[in-house]
Amino acid sequence: MATWLLVIGIVFYIVAYLTYGRGLSRSVVRTDDSRPTPAHALYDGVDYAPGHPLAIFGHHFASIAGAGPIVGPAIAVVWGWLPALLWIWLGNVIIGAVHDYLSVMASVRSEGKSIQWIAGKVMRPGTARIMMVFIYLTLMLVVAAFISVAGTNFAAMPGVATASLLFIVAAIVFGLMYYRAKINFTLSTIVGLLLVAASIWIGFRYWELQASFHTWVIVLAIYALVAASLPVWLLLQPRDYLNAYILFVGMIAGVVAMIASGKGMALPAYTFWSAPAVGNVPSPFWPAIPLVVACGSLSGFHSLVASGTTSKQLDKESHGLFVGYGGMLTEGLLATLVTVTMGGYGLQALATASDKIAALGVTLDQMAHNATYFGQSFLKAAGAIGGAVGVFNRSFGEALSDVFGLSARFGATFAGLWVTAFVLTTLDTATRLARFTWQEFFEPLRQSRPALHKVLNNRWLAGLVVVVVAGWLAWGGSYNVLWPAFAGANQMVAAIALLTAALWAIKVQKAAAGYRWATVIPGMFLWITVFAGLLWYLWVVPATWVIRVVTAAMAVLAVVLLVYFLDGYRRDLPLAAAPPAAGAGVAR
Repeated sequence: MATWLLVIGIVFYIVAYLTYGRGLSRSVVRTDDSRPTPAHALYDGVDYAPGHPLAIFGHHFASIAGAGPIVGPAIAVVWGWLPALLWIWLGNVIIGAVHDYLSVMASVRSEGKSIQWIAGKVMRPGTARIMMVFIYLTLMLVVAAFISVAGTNFAAMPGVATASLLFIVAAIVFGLMYYRAKINFTLSTIVGLLLVAASIWIGFRYWELQASFHTWVIVLAIYALVAASLPVWLLLQPRDYLNAYILFVGMIAGVVAMIASGKGMALPAYTFWSAPAVGNVPSPFWPAIPLVVACGSLSGFHSLVASGTTSKQLDKESHGLFVGYGGMLTEGLLATLVTVTMGGYGLQALATASDKIAALGVTLDQMAHNATYFGQSFLKAAGAIGGAVGVFNRSFGEALSDVFGLSARFGATFAGLWVTAFVLTTLDTATRLARFTWQEFFEPLRQSRPALHKVLNNRWLAGLVVVVVAGWLAWGGSYNVLWPAFAGANQMVAAIALLTAALWAIKVQKAAAGYRWATVIPGMFLWITVFAGLLWYLWVVPATWVIRVVTAAMAVLAVVLLVYFLDGYRRDLPLAAAPPAAGAGVAR
């Protein structure tokens, strides 16, 4: 069963890319490689710089993935693997990949401007500034959540901390070789990967950086500030490109293992509607599901990456489909792999800590035979081995051991490295995007108050504000509270970004009627679902007053933005640019 579920998912994604994805490229975007992309037209060597499509895919995928497609699905199996997979698959193809691709291309056609800038053009002028506040608050929660995750991992696994920091050095060496010394891309890649392997080997065998969680919070905040302010070619592009290899090796090994294992699904397909998925309280599958699965299905953060960094680095428009639509489907495959691996090996992984689980008052045998009891007890039992992510890590290790004969501990450790490597990527990308948002918000001061604008526009100050506040939120280690708050805000950004992309497709690109509804209907469904989820979160889930205030503010802003969307949908867009004639200059 596990094998066939994974095969079905892979085939589903391939068909979606070749049909729906190419249809969007042909009939909505009208891809044209004769147009210079912002990376060429506005080249500055810092934020605007064309890159190799594989390197840009690596950056984009590593930035959007983070821990989301692992953490979210790992928790969502509390409802059963079937509801989790359905939300992942349908969300990927119908909402997530469409959202990501159109966000990239709308920005490419708008000089690399942000999704909020585009919203201001297709809705009302004031929309952009409201979205800036909304997105800035979201990014603050993103940075806080991922500082907390990375700090926890580093404190628990000091070898991973060593390997991660040495990996940054390896990425800088790659960047200097390829972008500055102009050394062959293949040779630079080989050197970079050898340095990555050496970083992992040193971290796990010879040198472990021991430090407390709070020390790592400070270090990670400083790292995020510095990394978000350096030129993209020096760290962001090369680090994300090399990061992708770590994930791809793990994904390939996991896919091969699950297909070869012939393993059945040991976890229940469905438990019950209101399993305790969020804050240990009964959580109805709808509308709580987007607050849990998050990036594994769709993510508003992706639109910020797409229009914040990716659109400024595309060498050709035709690369957008591979990077944007393909990147989301690849993330969906990872989420599928996590769900299927846990479905097949989750109970086996929990059995490795049977004594600790028994001490918690949970009976593994009853979890194996009673779906309702499993839903009630899964997260409690998972706490014995590092939470839901810990269950995935050990499940992955068990799968590699079963098929390849490798040490289960090695596989679990490598899976843990996935989480840490991509958390760091998302961490500094989110900080960079927060810097962009801050600078864009104060752009009107350029003419009226040039001296003040110069101070506020400083990239170091703009980055410092977000890392200080995010570090303060993460200081208490409230990851269990931060995750659903971040996920809810993140999914609402996705709803607004998709509605913005829908207006761009309708008003600017003059998309055919079928493609209009293919963006508007999913966007409205997502907005309704997430808004209901935010209200449920505020009413039921215990959280700090800061998180409650931020969540409530986002709910109010979401209503305002929906009104602006409806207004933009009704009126004509005077500055709409006529798209090229069908078939003219279209990249096939």
